[in-house]
Amino acid sequence: MNSRVLFGSYVPMNAPLHRLDPRLKLVTCFWYVVLVFFARGPWTYLMLVAMLAGMIGLSKIALRLYWTGIKPLIWVIGLTVAIQILFSSGGHVYWHWGLMAITSAGIAQAFVILARFILIVLASTVLTATTPPLRLADAIESLMRPLKKLRVPVNQIAMMISIALRFIPTIMEEVSTIVKAQQARGVDFASGSLYTRVKRMVPIMVPLFIGAFRRAEDLAMAMEARGYDPDQERTRYRQLTWQRPDSIVLAVVVLVSALFFLVLAFT
Repeated sequence: MNSRVLFGSYVPMNAPLHRLDPRLKLVTCFWYVVLVFFARGPWTYLMLVAMLAGMIGLSKIALRLYWTGIKPLIWVIGLTVAIQILFSSGGHVYWHWGLMAITSAGIAQAFVILARFILIVLASTVLTATTPPLRLADAIESLMRPLKKLRVPVNQIAMMISIALRFIPTIMEEVSTIVKAQQARGVDFASGSLYTRVKRMVPIMVPLFIGAFRRAEDLAMAMEARGYDPDQERTRYRQLTWQRPDSIVLAVVVLVSALFFLVLAFT
């Protein structure tokens, strides 16, 4: 198994969650995100944590590996929480300076956003770590199939999503390589003011965008050389099949969701 789990990467294992139908996992992940935004109070958040722990347990992927994959997003989470704390109003004011203020309501809202951010990222990581990108694209296309009657380009949308999911870990690996190359040339990303740190990101973003556009052009040429036609119906070697474990998991999800809304109604 890989030494780390990156958001968007698939970790091949013979685990119960890996064997479930990708359509079930995709719908469950989407519904979990909906529940995260409905959550209110400690009991509902504890239920969400328990659900996530169950999914991680069924994936048989160590929690420390998920933490390794989340670490690159820590600065995004920290920035979001800091903005929420400094620019929210309401409640008791602990500190105030100009447009910025630290209030009790801002701190409480920051904890809510932090919890939502971590739960959503972890749930999405579980989905992508246990489902191959091509199977995930097949699930998206299967779920969107009724939209074909409305002339929605389902095949093209599924292809774009699968390509995007496929290149997320590749781009993150490239960012790590560029950062290490810049650090080897003496660039220090950990010191200086916020403006200085942002300015030092330019040597990372420029080669990253150039590499991404070059990779997109190579991929387009390869697809064209292989005769890819987005308007033609495609056949598949692996067919999606709904099995008994999928029905059991779906029933568990429905029961837990009903319990969630029952707890929500009485809190």
